[in-house]
Amino acid sequence: MRAVAPVTGPKVLRIGLVQEGTVIEERVIKQRTHVTIGPSEKSMFVIPSKSIPPSFRLFELVGGEYFLNFLDGMTGRVAFKAGVSELSALKSSAKRAPASNGNAYQVQLTEEARGKIVVGETTFLFQFVAPPPVQPKPQLPVSVKTGIANDIDWTTTIIAAFSFLFHFGAVGSIYSDWMDPVVDDEVDVAALLESVKQLPPPPVVEQPKENADAPAASAAPAAEAPKAAGGGNKGAAAGPAKGSGGMSDARASALTNELAQLDMQMLGALNSSGNATASVLSSGDVPTGLLENAAASGSGVGKGGVAGLNMGGAGGGTVRPGAAGGGGLASIGNTGASGPATAGSAQTVKGPVGNAQVGGAAVSGGSVSNAPSIVAGMTAGFRRCYNKGLQEDPSMKGSVRITAKIGPNGEVISATPSGGSGLSGTVVSCVVARVQSAQFAPPEGGGATVVIPVTFVSQ
Repeated sequence: MRAVAPVTGPKVLRIGLVQEGTVIEERVIKQRTHVTIGPSEKSMFVIPSKSIPPSFRLFELVGGEYFLNFLDGMTGRVAFKAGVSELSALKSSAKRAPASNGNAYQVQLTEEARGKIVVGETTFLFQFVAPPPVQPKPQLPVSVKTGIANDIDWTTTIIAAFSFLFHFGAVGSIYSDWMDPVVDDEVDVAALLESVKQLPPPPVVEQPKENADAPAASAAPAAEAPKAAGGGNKGAAAGPAKGSGGMSDARASALTNELAQLDMQMLGALNSSGNATASVLSSGDVPTGLLENAAASGSGVGKGGVAGLNMGGAGGGTVRPGAAGGGGLASIGNTGASGPATAGSAQTVKGPVGNAQVGGAAVSGGSVSNAPSIVAGMTAGFRRCYNKGLQEDPSMKGSVRITAKIGPNGEVISATPSGGSGLSGTVVSCVVARVQSAQFAPPEGGGATVVIPVTFVSQ
């Protein structure tokens, strides 16, 4: 261990702080400086005394020498080389020094001086001692100073590092593309186009003769059918002129009427479970030409229950679209106004509507600045609670008083209902929940109580 070098120089102050007969603090002022006392936190010794300034220099350093400053309210004694003297006896020979609350008495101290100074309930004991030796700086052990760096085999570490770099570099060069040839997009596209141009044309696919002749063969009968039909009509029309072998106009009209009735019967038979025309428009089950021919015919269609299709009323005769009389489909196409259509209309029956009347809120225990506005804003919520209750009991009405306790932050700590005569538990619980969700201003006094009277009336 290193030897501690002795310190030479002027002595320093050693001060002890005594309260109620017990030394509570002892300090050696290593650096010769002013020693201040007082209630200020900037003082060297903080004492709770109002009889001294906030930071009073009890020991003042002037020109390298210490002076004792004391006020009229202080007591104690000082031992000099010549003897012990009370502070009251030193006032006559002391020097006057200015202080914040009056003049202080100043006495020079020597290195042999010691004594005690009583300030209120605090006693200061002081003496001059030799300065303590300067402590050497702490030194770390050799094992700690060396550290982990001295235990590393640097030769092996360097070889391993270069080995890792070489291997990672080799693997990176394998997977990198810096050794690949440069790709020219324009050259590649031009080569691709040239290769496409050089492709041979696709072979011509010859159609089999059987398939080629089939459309022609099927087209021939189709072309002959209209011709035959046209010849038959022409023969029917020319029948009366040729003689007894032709068909009369009355017979042609009767056949046309029978054909129209057969078409309508076919419509009902193809879709007996619903509206036959739905299949015509959606899936095309029935050719639209049948409907066009039936509509163009002036003979109409006879009534009857063909495949569940009611074509007319109780009377007989032919049913035509838009014709008056009969039931069922006889009135199809009739655009006359026969009265207001009421089928499918619905009328909503309005239930009872309630109203909530909120009385003046009574505030006690503290002042809440926004209590009236907050309570008034609850009216809509109270009305909704009452209207929900009216759906269960339309004749319900009554009143309730809610006592709300307001916390320091303005929140509702609790809401207690009272009264509630004539109201269901659902309405009362809904009203209490609305009050508990309110947020008031922080009350002045840390808490308050707000009483809210609510009356519910059905309109």
